[in-house]
Amino acid sequence: MQTTLITRRGTRQAAQRRRTRIVEERAQALVELGLTLPVLAVLLLGAVEFARAAYTGIEVSNAAKAAAQYGAQNSTTAADTTGMQTAATNEAPDISLGTTTVSTSYICSDGSSTTGTPPTCSSATVETILTVNTQATFTPLIHIPGLGGAFTLHGQAIEKCLQC
Repeated sequence: MQTTLITRRGTRQAAQRRRTRIVEERAQALVELGLTLPVLAVLLLGAVEFARAAYTGIEVSNAAKAAAQYGAQNSTTAADTTGMQTAATNEAPDISLGTTTVSTSYICSDGSSTTGTPPTCSSATVETILTVNTQATFTPLIHIPGLGGAFTLHGQAIEKCLQC
């Protein structure tokens, strides 16, 4: 009978030690979660901000390309600055597009420079080159001290007008 009593006591003490160890392991896991969760949250927010900035940059570049493609259709659209600005705005409906500037330059098809106004070439045809610049302001959701607030993103597209 005495042997059974000692065994039961030993079993109770072992069970108590196991319960204590389980509680300690749960507390340790909770502390580890509390330390790593803020780091993971900051990484996630940084990835979201980076994705937003990349998306805005792509939209600004695509808007410039759409405007240049519109203007490069023929000589009428090459002179339609308002139409190119509208094409840029329509291409980027999700962002607030800033200024869209269009510039026209001319070059001779043999690579030499043009002369006079209107431009002429002595031994080649005149080619019209359209350059469209767009910009938009990106404001991050999270402001980090020392990095400033808003960023200006730029887009540029250059197209040759083939039917001008």
